[in-house]
Amino acid sequence: MKVLVNNHLVERDEASVDVEDRGYQFGDGVYEVVRLYNGQFFTYDEHIERLYASAAKIDLVIPYTKEELRKLIESLVAANNIHTGNVYLQVTRGVQNPRNHVIPDDFPLEGVLTAAAREVPRNEKQFIEGGTAITEEDVRWLRCDIKSLSLLGNIMAKNKAHQQNALEAILHRGEQVTECSASNVSIIKDGVLWTHAADNLILNGITRQVILDVARKNGVPVREADFTLTDLREADEVFISSTTIEITPITHIDGVQVGDGKRGPITAQLHSYFVEEIVRSCGELAVAK
Repeated sequence: MKVLVNNHLVERDEASVDVEDRGYQFGDGVYEVVRLYNGQFFTYDEHIERLYASAAKIDLVIPYTKEELRKLIESLVAANNIHTGNVYLQVTRGVQNPRNHVIPDDFPLEGVLTAAAREVPRNEKQFIEGGTAITEEDVRWLRCDIKSLSLLGNIMAKNKAHQQNALEAILHRGEQVTECSASNVSIIKDGVLWTHAADNLILNGITRQVILDVARKNGVPVREADFTLTDLREADEVFISSTTIEITPITHIDGVQVGDGKRGPITAQLHSYFVEEIVRSCGELAVAK
């Protein structure tokens, strides 16, 4: 397996990170996950725009132009012969020796790019059958719009869900539902698609954006606004979304059934619209046998 370290492709067991790298020591960096279908990027530009936007919000300089970065990522995909899979890439602020919380202003740090690509098939069974979720207080910081490497709050919530045999943890600040540990959450109530507004309390998911776009284009009413735990529990349908899970229905929350306990009709309809966008960008998808 080849991985990318700055502008070099190396074998995975030859890759290394400096012990004084601020990403390793502080989580001081940003990242993205880009999906491929049929060897073609899906929403690549949107992901990269968000990467650079996240970097700008923390005054981190990515040491490559967007064109240079694309060539590097394409070389990584080709070297690993990825057909349907994910590219994970991150940029840290770089190496600072000695370690110091304060970002030096007397000399510039050079950002460090690393990336890996692997084959990850679509989980079509999960898209149909869905999974369960728990609710958990959102204890993360207040800049969730930045796709930061600092994910300890997300990890704690996700692991708690895993310990309860749930797929996800739906996060809330008091009564206000925000997002999930590793995805966005949406509800359907009386035919309306309802999801949290894209503010500092959530990451504005790229898949989320595609879903809202295809919903509006196909006449599904959309409401981007706060909703509560009560709204969540009284929803007709609930689904989560991300780059890797596409649109996955949630059938039970905290052990209580959502709707009839199956993927709802609007969730299924939205996923069909989403798949049409994939096919339009990347070609027909193989049907799982």
